[in-house]
Amino acid sequence: MDDGKKFVPSIWRAVAIAALCACLVLGALFLSKPAATSAPTDETAAQATDETKTEGAGLSLVEDEEDPLSLWSDDAPLKKELVAYVEAVTDESSPDFIPAEDRVATFDVDGTLINETDPNYFDYTLLVHRVLEDPNYKASKFEKRVARKIVDQNENGTKYEELPVEHGQAVASAFEGLTIDEFYDYVHEFAKSDMPSYEGMKRGEAFYQPMVQVVQYLQANDFDVYMVSGTDRLIMRGLFSSELCPLDIPLDHILGSDESLVGSNQENADGLDYTFSQDEELVLGGEFLMKTLKENKCYIIQREVAKQPVLSFGNSSGDFAMDNYALSNPDHRSAAFQLCCDDVDRENGKPEKAEEMRAQCEEFGYVPVSMKDDWTTIYGEGVTYLGAEEELAEAA
Repeated sequence: MDDGKKFVPSIWRAVAIAALCACLVLGALFLSKPAATSAPTDETAAQATDETKTEGAGLSLVEDEEDPLSLWSDDAPLKKELVAYVEAVTDESSPDFIPAEDRVATFDVDGTLINETDPNYFDYTLLVHRVLEDPNYKASKFEKRVARKIVDQNENGTKYEELPVEHGQAVASAFEGLTIDEFYDYVHEFAKSDMPSYEGMKRGEAFYQPMVQVVQYLQANDFDVYMVSGTDRLIMRGLFSSELCPLDIPLDHILGSDESLVGSNQENADGLDYTFSQDEELVLGGEFLMKTLKENKCYIIQREVAKQPVLSFGNSSGDFAMDNYALSNPDHRSAAFQLCCDDVDRENGKPEKAEEMRAQCEEFGYVPVSMKDDWTTIYGEGVTYLGAEEELAEAA
Protein backbone atom coordinates (compact mmCIF):
# COMPACT_ATOMS: atom_id res chain seq x y z
CA MET A 1 0.00 0.00 0.00
CA ASP A 2 2.83 2.41 0.83
CA ASP A 3 4.59 1.63 -2.47
CA GLY A 4 1.44 2.55 -4.43
CA LYS A 5 1.17 5.93 -2.68
CA LYS A 6 4.77 6.72 -3.57
CA PHE A 7 4.18 5.76 -7.22
CA VAL A 8 1.16 8.07 -7.81
CA PRO A 9 2.90 11.36 -6.88
CA SER A 10 5.87 10.44 -9.07
CA ILE A 11 3.51 10.18 -12.07
CA TRP A 12 2.02 13.63 -11.46
CA ARG A 13 5.49 15.08 -10.98
CA ALA A 14 6.51 13.75 -14.43
CA VAL A 15 3.35 15.16 -16.03
CA ALA A 16 4.02 18.57 -14.51
CA ILE A 17 7.61 18.62 -15.78
CA ALA A 18 6.45 17.63 -19.29
CA ALA A 19 3.82 20.42 -19.30
CA LEU A 20 6.39 22.96 -18.17
CA CYS A 21 8.76 21.93 -21.00
CA ALA A 22 5.96 22.22 -23.56
CA CYS A 23 5.16 25.75 -22.40
CA LEU A 24 8.81 26.73 -22.68
CA VAL A 25 9.01 25.38 -26.26
CA LEU A 26 5.78 27.13 -27.36
CA GLY A 27 6.97 30.39 -25.81
CA ALA A 28 10.26 30.22 -27.67
CA LEU A 29 8.47 29.58 -30.97
CA PHE A 30 6.13 32.53 -30.39
CA LEU A 31 8.97 34.90 -29.60
CA SER A 32 10.96 33.87 -32.70
CA LYS A 33 8.03 34.50 -35.07
CA PRO A 34 8.19 37.91 -36.88
CA ALA A 35 5.75 40.39 -35.53
CA ALA A 36 2.73 41.08 -37.69
CA THR A 37 3.06 44.29 -39.72
CA SER A 38 0.52 46.85 -38.72
CA ALA A 39 -1.34 48.84 -41.34
CA PRO A 40 0.67 51.95 -42.30
CA THR A 41 -0.44 55.29 -41.02
CA ASP A 42 -0.96 58.17 -43.42
CA GLU A 43 2.43 59.55 -42.40
CA THR A 44 4.38 56.33 -43.05
CA ALA A 45 2.54 55.74 -46.30
CA ALA A 46 3.45 59.21 -47.51
CA GLN A 47 7.07 58.63 -46.51
CA ALA A 48 7.18 55.38 -48.49
CA THR A 49 5.73 57.12 -51.53
CA ASP A 50 8.38 59.85 -51.36
CA GLU A 51 11.14 57.26 -51.14
CA THR A 52 9.78 55.46 -54.18
CA LYS A 53 9.72 58.69 -56.15
CA THR A 54 13.26 59.80 -55.34
CA GLU A 55 15.26 56.59 -55.03
CA GLY A 56 18.15 56.45 -57.47
CA ALA A 57 17.35 59.71 -59.22
CA GLY A 58 18.34 63.32 -59.02
CA LEU A 59 14.86 64.61 -59.86
CA SER A 60 11.74 62.76 -58.70
CA LEU A 61 9.76 60.76 -61.22
CA VAL A 62 6.21 60.00 -60.16
CA GLU A 63 5.36 56.38 -60.90
CA ASP A 64 1.86 55.32 -61.92
CA GLU A 65 1.33 51.56 -61.92
CA GLU A 66 -1.89 51.88 -63.93
CA ASP A 67 -0.27 54.07 -66.59
CA PRO A 68 3.48 53.52 -66.99
CA LEU A 69 3.53 56.34 -69.57
CA SER A 70 1.61 58.80 -67.41
CA LEU A 71 3.77 61.77 -68.48
CA TRP A 72 2.57 61.38 -72.07
CA SER A 73 -0.66 62.83 -73.41
CA ASP A 74 -3.21 60.13 -74.19
CA ASP A 75 -3.26 60.95 -77.91
CA ALA A 76 0.52 60.95 -78.33
CA PRO A 77 1.39 58.69 -81.31
CA LEU A 78 4.27 57.04 -79.43
CA LYS A 79 2.10 56.20 -76.44
CA LYS A 80 -0.59 54.59 -78.60
CA GLU A 81 1.74 52.72 -80.90
CA LEU A 82 4.32 51.64 -78.34
CA VAL A 83 1.73 50.26 -75.91
CA ALA A 84 -0.02 48.37 -78.72
CA TYR A 85 3.32 47.08 -79.93
CA VAL A 86 4.50 45.90 -76.50
CA GLU A 87 1.18 44.20 -75.77
CA ALA A 88 1.38 42.34 -79.08
CA VAL A 89 5.00 41.20 -78.91
CA THR A 90 4.76 40.05 -75.28
CA ASP A 91 1.56 37.99 -75.86
CA GLU A 92 2.54 34.37 -76.50
CA SER A 93 -0.71 33.79 -78.40
CA SER A 94 -0.04 36.72 -80.76
CA PRO A 95 1.47 36.17 -84.24
CA ASP A 96 3.77 39.11 -83.38
CA PHE A 97 5.14 37.48 -80.23
CA ILE A 98 8.87 38.05 -79.73
CA PRO A 99 10.82 35.87 -77.28
CA ALA A 100 12.36 37.89 -74.46
CA GLU A 101 15.90 37.15 -75.66
CA ASP A 102 15.15 38.93 -78.96
CA ARG A 103 13.51 42.04 -77.48
CA VAL A 104 16.35 44.47 -78.14
CA ALA A 105 15.72 48.23 -78.02
CA THR A 106 18.38 50.81 -78.90
CA PHE A 107 18.36 54.45 -77.78
CA ASP A 108 20.39 57.41 -78.88
CA VAL A 109 21.23 59.59 -75.86
CA ASP A 110 21.78 63.31 -76.57
CA GLY A 111 18.48 64.84 -77.67
CA THR A 112 16.67 61.52 -77.24
CA LEU A 113 17.03 60.84 -73.52
CA ILE A 114 18.79 63.94 -72.23
CA ASN A 115 19.06 67.64 -73.03
CA GLU A 116 21.14 67.96 -76.18
CA THR A 117 22.26 71.56 -76.52
CA ASP A 118 22.80 73.65 -73.41
CA PRO A 119 24.71 75.17 -75.00
CA ASN A 120 26.06 71.99 -76.62
CA TYR A 121 26.37 68.25 -76.16
CA PHE A 122 27.29 66.97 -72.69
CA ASP A 123 30.65 65.67 -73.95
CA TYR A 124 31.43 68.93 -75.80
CA THR A 125 30.82 70.98 -72.67
CA LEU A 126 32.90 68.49 -70.66
CA LEU A 127 35.88 69.04 -72.98
CA VAL A 128 35.53 72.84 -72.77
CA HIS A 129 35.54 72.54 -68.97
CA ARG A 130 38.59 70.29 -68.97
CA VAL A 131 40.62 72.38 -71.41
CA LEU A 132 39.60 75.99 -70.71
CA GLU A 133 38.24 75.98 -67.14
CA ASP A 134 40.03 73.29 -65.12
CA PRO A 135 42.97 74.97 -63.29
CA ASN A 136 44.54 71.59 -62.59
CA TYR A 137 44.97 70.65 -66.25
CA LYS A 138 47.43 72.09 -68.75
CA ALA A 139 45.94 71.63 -72.21
CA SER A 140 47.79 71.19 -75.48
CA LYS A 141 47.49 73.68 -78.34
CA PHE A 142 45.37 71.19 -80.28
CA GLU A 143 42.97 70.68 -77.37
CA LYS A 144 42.61 74.44 -76.90
CA ARG A 145 41.92 74.92 -80.61
CA VAL A 146 39.18 72.28 -80.53
CA ALA A 147 37.65 73.70 -77.33
CA ARG A 148 37.56 77.19 -78.85
CA LYS A 149 35.79 75.84 -81.92
CA ILE A 150 33.11 74.49 -79.59
CA VAL A 151 32.81 77.85 -77.85
CA ASP A 152 32.55 79.60 -81.23
CA GLN A 153 29.84 77.14 -82.25
CA ASN A 154 27.99 77.82 -79.00
CA GLU A 155 28.15 81.59 -79.30
CA ASN A 156 27.94 82.16 -83.05
CA GLY A 157 26.50 78.97 -84.52
CA THR A 158 29.64 78.37 -86.60
CA LYS A 159 29.68 74.93 -88.20
CA TYR A 160 32.85 72.86 -88.25
CA GLU A 161 32.51 69.66 -90.28
CA GLU A 162 35.68 68.26 -88.73
CA LEU A 163 34.59 68.91 -85.14
CA PRO A 164 33.05 65.51 -84.27
CA VAL A 165 36.30 63.65 -85.00
CA GLU A 166 38.56 66.39 -83.62
CA HIS A 167 36.51 66.44 -80.44
CA GLY A 168 36.99 62.69 -80.03
CA GLN A 169 40.74 63.11 -80.51
CA ALA A 170 40.88 65.96 -78.00
CA VAL A 171 38.90 64.00 -75.38
CA ALA A 172 41.26 61.04 -75.78
CA SER A 173 44.36 63.18 -75.29
CA ALA A 174 42.94 65.47 -72.59
CA PHE A 175 42.20 62.54 -70.27
CA GLU A 176 45.17 60.35 -71.22
CA GLY A 177 46.64 58.45 -68.28
CA LEU A 178 43.54 58.49 -66.06
CA THR A 179 42.24 55.18 -64.79
CA ILE A 180 38.68 54.32 -65.74
CA ASP A 181 37.46 55.04 -62.19
CA GLU A 182 39.28 58.38 -62.14
CA PHE A 183 37.62 59.29 -65.42
CA TYR A 184 34.20 58.28 -64.09
CA ASP A 185 34.80 60.42 -60.99
CA TYR A 186 35.65 63.40 -63.19
CA VAL A 187 32.43 62.95 -65.18
CA HIS A 188 30.45 62.54 -61.94
CA GLU A 189 31.74 65.87 -60.63
CA PHE A 190 31.00 67.65 -63.91
CA ALA A 191 27.47 66.17 -63.88
CA LYS A 192 26.86 68.07 -60.64
CA SER A 193 27.38 71.45 -62.34
CA ASP A 194 24.34 73.62 -63.04
CA MET A 195 22.60 73.64 -66.40
CA PRO A 196 23.14 77.22 -67.64
CA SER A 197 19.70 77.69 -69.26
CA TYR A 198 17.69 76.08 -66.46
CA GLU A 199 16.93 76.77 -62.85
CA GLY A 200 16.75 73.83 -60.46
CA MET A 201 18.63 71.24 -62.54
CA LYS A 202 22.14 69.81 -62.70
CA ARG A 203 23.69 68.51 -65.91
CA GLY A 204 23.43 64.95 -64.70
CA GLU A 205 19.71 65.40 -64.02
CA ALA A 206 18.80 66.66 -67.50
CA PHE A 207 16.96 63.50 -68.53
CA TYR A 208 13.64 63.80 -70.36
CA GLN A 209 11.25 62.33 -67.80
CA PRO A 210 8.74 60.98 -70.38
CA MET A 211 11.57 59.13 -72.12
CA VAL A 212 12.78 57.77 -68.80
CA GLN A 213 9.31 56.24 -68.51
CA VAL A 214 9.67 54.66 -71.97
CA VAL A 215 12.95 52.99 -70.99
CA GLN A 216 11.52 51.72 -67.70
CA TYR A 217 8.34 50.51 -69.43
CA LEU A 218 10.40 48.46 -71.87
CA GLN A 219 12.62 47.08 -69.12
CA ALA A 220 9.51 46.01 -67.19
CA ASN A 221 8.44 44.05 -70.28
CA ASP A 222 11.75 42.20 -70.60
CA PHE A 223 13.33 44.34 -73.30
CA ASP A 224 17.11 44.51 -73.38
CA VAL A 225 17.79 48.25 -73.58
CA TYR A 226 21.03 49.61 -75.04
CA MET A 227 22.32 53.18 -75.13
CA VAL A 228 24.01 53.81 -78.51
CA SER A 229 25.62 57.23 -78.52
CA GLY A 230 28.06 59.26 -80.58
CA THR A 231 29.49 60.37 -77.24
CA ASP A 232 32.60 58.63 -75.91
CA ARG A 233 31.41 55.44 -74.24
CA LEU A 234 33.39 56.09 -71.05
CA ILE A 235 31.82 59.55 -70.73
CA MET A 236 28.40 57.95 -71.18
CA ARG A 237 29.20 55.28 -68.61
CA GLY A 238 30.28 58.01 -66.22
CA LEU A 239 27.02 59.88 -66.79
CA PHE A 240 24.84 56.80 -66.35
CA SER A 241 26.71 55.66 -63.23
CA SER A 242 26.25 59.07 -61.61
CA GLU A 243 24.03 59.20 -58.53
CA LEU A 244 21.93 61.77 -60.40
CA CYS A 245 20.93 59.38 -63.20
CA PRO A 246 17.31 58.15 -62.89
CA LEU A 247 17.89 55.04 -65.03
CA ASP A 248 19.35 51.66 -64.18
CA ILE A 249 21.38 50.67 -67.25
CA PRO A 250 24.16 48.08 -67.01
CA LEU A 251 27.44 49.63 -68.11
CA ASP A 252 27.96 46.93 -70.72
CA HIS A 253 24.71 48.13 -72.34
CA ILE A 254 26.20 51.58 -72.96
CA LEU A 255 27.85 51.76 -76.36
CA GLY A 256 29.61 54.80 -77.76
CA SER A 257 32.62 56.26 -79.48
CA ASP A 258 35.88 54.59 -78.55
CA GLU A 259 39.32 55.61 -77.40
CA SER A 260 42.28 53.38 -76.59
CA LEU A 261 43.00 51.76 -73.24
CA VAL A 262 46.49 50.59 -72.28
CA GLY A 263 48.31 49.15 -69.29
CA SER A 264 49.58 51.80 -66.88
CA ASN A 265 53.15 50.52 -67.41
CA GLN A 266 52.82 49.89 -71.14
CA GLU A 267 54.26 53.22 -72.32
CA ASN A 268 54.82 53.05 -76.11
CA ALA A 269 54.84 49.28 -76.46
CA ASP A 270 52.42 47.78 -78.99
CA GLY A 271 49.66 45.67 -77.48
CA LEU A 272 50.86 42.64 -79.43
CA ASP A 273 54.28 42.97 -77.84
CA TYR A 274 53.16 43.74 -74.30
CA THR A 275 51.75 41.58 -71.51
CA PHE A 276 49.52 43.24 -68.93
CA SER A 277 50.92 42.54 -65.46
CA GLN A 278 49.22 41.94 -62.14
CA ASP A 279 50.54 45.16 -60.58
CA GLU A 280 49.07 47.69 -63.04
CA GLU A 281 45.74 49.15 -64.14
CA LEU A 282 44.09 49.98 -67.42
CA VAL A 283 44.35 53.69 -68.22
CA LEU A 284 43.13 55.88 -71.07
CA GLY A 285 45.62 55.55 -73.87
CA GLY A 286 45.18 58.92 -75.58
CA GLU A 287 44.21 57.58 -79.02
CA PHE A 288 40.80 58.17 -80.59
CA LEU A 289 39.49 55.08 -82.39
CA MET A 290 35.96 55.53 -83.76
CA LYS A 291 33.02 57.95 -83.77
CA THR A 292 29.75 56.06 -83.27
CA LEU A 293 27.46 57.97 -85.60
CA LYS A 294 25.32 56.96 -88.59
CA GLU A 295 26.38 53.60 -90.07
CA ASN A 296 28.85 53.05 -87.25
CA LYS A 297 25.90 52.66 -84.87
CA CYS A 298 24.78 49.58 -86.79
CA TYR A 299 28.32 48.26 -86.73
CA ILE A 300 28.75 48.62 -82.98
CA ILE A 301 25.31 47.11 -82.26
CA GLN A 302 26.11 44.01 -84.27
CA ARG A 303 29.63 43.78 -82.86
CA GLU A 304 28.59 43.99 -79.22
CA VAL A 305 24.92 42.98 -79.06
CA ALA A 306 25.07 40.44 -81.90
CA LYS A 307 21.34 40.87 -82.49
CA GLN A 308 19.29 43.13 -84.72
CA PRO A 309 17.10 45.53 -82.69
CA VAL A 310 13.32 45.54 -82.93
CA LEU A 311 12.92 49.07 -81.52
CA SER A 312 14.97 52.20 -82.15
CA PHE A 313 14.72 55.69 -80.65
CA GLY A 314 16.58 58.74 -81.97
CA ASN A 315 16.30 62.45 -82.69
CA SER A 316 18.52 63.26 -85.67
CA SER A 317 19.63 62.06 -89.10
CA GLY A 318 22.64 60.54 -87.35
CA ASP A 319 20.20 57.98 -85.93
CA PHE A 320 18.50 57.05 -89.22
CA ALA A 321 20.88 54.17 -89.90
CA MET A 322 20.09 52.68 -86.48
CA ASP A 323 16.35 53.20 -87.09
CA ASN A 324 16.53 51.50 -90.48
CA TYR A 325 18.54 48.64 -89.00
CA ALA A 326 15.66 47.97 -86.59
CA LEU A 327 12.96 48.40 -89.24
CA SER A 328 14.70 45.94 -91.55
CA ASN A 329 14.63 43.17 -88.95
CA PRO A 330 13.61 40.11 -91.03
CA ASP A 331 12.32 38.02 -88.14
CA HIS A 332 10.23 40.26 -85.93
CA ARG A 333 7.81 43.17 -86.01
CA SER A 334 9.72 46.39 -85.40
CA ALA A 335 9.29 50.15 -84.99
CA ALA A 336 11.35 53.35 -84.88
CA PHE A 337 10.66 56.67 -83.14
CA GLN A 338 12.21 60.12 -83.65
CA LEU A 339 11.97 63.10 -81.29
CA CYS A 340 11.10 66.51 -82.73
CA CYS A 341 12.60 69.42 -80.75
CA ASP A 342 9.57 71.72 -81.06
CA ASP A 343 9.18 73.01 -77.48
CA VAL A 344 10.53 76.55 -77.02
CA ASP A 345 8.76 77.29 -73.73
CA ARG A 346 10.09 74.45 -71.57
CA GLU A 347 13.16 73.52 -73.65
CA ASN A 348 15.61 75.20 -76.05
CA GLY A 349 13.76 73.83 -79.07
CA LYS A 350 14.31 74.48 -82.76
CA PRO A 351 10.94 74.56 -84.57
CA GLU A 352 12.38 74.57 -88.11
CA LYS A 353 14.52 71.54 -87.34
CA ALA A 354 11.48 69.86 -85.77
CA GLU A 355 9.37 70.39 -88.91
CA GLU A 356 12.14 68.93 -91.05
CA MET A 357 12.25 65.90 -88.78
CA ARG A 358 8.47 65.40 -89.04
CA ALA A 359 8.74 65.36 -92.84
CA GLN A 360 11.55 62.81 -92.64
CA CYS A 361 9.52 60.66 -90.27
CA GLU A 362 6.67 60.60 -92.76
CA GLU A 363 9.05 59.78 -95.61
CA PHE A 364 10.93 56.96 -93.88
CA GLY A 365 8.21 55.45 -91.67
CA TYR A 366 9.39 56.64 -88.24
CA VAL A 367 6.91 57.63 -85.52
CA PRO A 368 7.38 61.33 -84.64
CA VAL A 369 7.44 62.55 -81.04
CA SER A 370 6.41 66.13 -80.27
CA MET A 371 8.10 67.37 -77.13
CA LYS A 372 5.62 70.25 -77.06
CA ASP A 373 2.36 68.34 -77.59
CA ASP A 374 3.09 64.80 -76.38
CA TRP A 375 4.71 65.47 -73.00
CA THR A 376 2.93 66.80 -69.92
CA THR A 377 6.36 67.65 -68.45
CA ILE A 378 9.95 67.50 -69.66
CA TYR A 379 12.17 67.59 -66.59
CA GLY A 380 9.66 67.31 -63.77
CA GLU A 381 8.60 69.74 -61.08
CA GLY A 382 11.02 72.33 -59.80
CA VAL A 383 12.82 72.92 -63.12
CA THR A 384 12.39 76.20 -65.00
CA TYR A 385 13.70 76.99 -68.47
CA LEU A 386 15.19 80.49 -68.37
CA GLY A 387 15.02 81.02 -72.11
CA ALA A 388 17.63 81.83 -74.71
CA GLU A 389 17.34 85.62 -74.27
CA GLU A 390 18.01 85.47 -70.54
CA GLU A 391 20.90 83.06 -71.07
CA LEU A 392 22.55 85.41 -73.58
CA ALA A 393 21.99 88.40 -71.31
CA GLU A 394 23.72 86.64 -68.40
CA ALA A 395 26.64 85.64 -70.60
CA ALA A 396 27.18 89.20 -71.88
